[in-house]
Amino acid sequence: MQQQGTFLRKHAPGDSVRGMTSGGVQQLQEYLLPLLRSLEGLGYISRHLDPVGYSHILARAGQSHADLRAAKANLTAWEAPYSALRPQLDLAADETLAAYDGLLAAAEPPEDITRAFRALRHAPRAWEALYPLAGIVPPISRFFLDPAMRDDMDLQVRLLRQPPEDNTGVIRIGDDPDARDTVWVYVPESYDPDKPAPVVVALHGGSGRGRAFLWSWVRAARSRGVIVVAPTSLGQTWAIQGTDPDSPRLAAALDFVRETWAVDDRRVLLSGMSDGGTFSYTSGLVAESPFTHLAPVAAAFHPMLVGMADADRLNGLPLHIIHGARDWMFPVQMAEEAQRHFTAVGAAVTYRRIDDLSHAYGGELSSMILDWLVDNPR
Repeated sequence: MQQQGTFLRKHAPGDSVRGMTSGGVQQLQEYLLPLLRSLEGLGYISRHLDPVGYSHILARAGQSHADLRAAKANLTAWEAPYSALRPQLDLAADETLAAYDGLLAAAEPPEDITRAFRALRHAPRAWEALYPLAGIVPPISRFFLDPAMRDDMDLQVRLLRQPPEDNTGVIRIGDDPDARDTVWVYVPESYDPDKPAPVVVALHGGSGRGRAFLWSWVRAARSRGVIVVAPTSLGQTWAIQGTDPDSPRLAAALDFVRETWAVDDRRVLLSGMSDGGTFSYTSGLVAESPFTHLAPVAAAFHPMLVGMADADRLNGLPLHIIHGARDWMFPVQMAEEAQRHFTAVGAAVTYRRIDDLSHAYGGELSSMILDWLVDNPR
């Protein structure tokens, strides 16, 4: 694999917001606050999205998007150097508003939940557009932290240091950002080469992309100093059945990370959502798997997965299973059956049933998983 540089940070403006005039600060606040609130609303919708009660979920997200639309329309030109912030904010706002437009259209009779899922594809694009400013605008830096850690001033100072460590931030490995063989990596700006970091390889769901799924992990990883690797399946989904071209690519990506950054070999996690969670089982249970921990979320399970797994691999294997009680694709009973079978063969199973979770993914799940990973070295 060849590294393609720090893809996002190299596009960030170099001007700091420190020392802005009072007028510049007011302009930034009037634009930024509704933008961040709207993005939080998209996070709420994505976390709670369910074909049952979709309109109610959309209504509970609030009307920050209307405030954002008005702020963008009314914003006057900014004087230099503050105008350097504007292109990234505009791009993030445009993607955010496109998401809400699609979500609102999906709520019109007859409701179309498929259209709602498509609309939410704009959310990670908005996060990607906004992230280059996280190192220079404190409110954006706090937005990209786990909510429970936003009052940690020492952490904020480490993340806002200028310049950050080389080879940190969001990195693209591959020439074409949309190619299936491109891998996305996030390395926290607080990375210290003298302190090996835990690593998670995060697998998207069916029809997903690593570039988008990465953003489900950035807050949790940035807050805890964890490296995230987000590949894309070579097919429409992961190689759950038949020939498996995906597992060798995961191993190669992990080898590249080990060669480039200091890795904590006691904490190397394979996790995934939906089909990505199922592939965490099928790939992560083989004897030659390079992963110390597995964490499937909303995954399908069949007892044959245990029967086909390497017995020595299963013995003491840290396994964190998360499943929503409201999952409409893979019933929660699958996860409960997985818990019983894996416990019976000696795996160290942690099981979390989330009562208000459907077949969806929320950032707090990444936080749960990373706290478990950090606290349970192999």
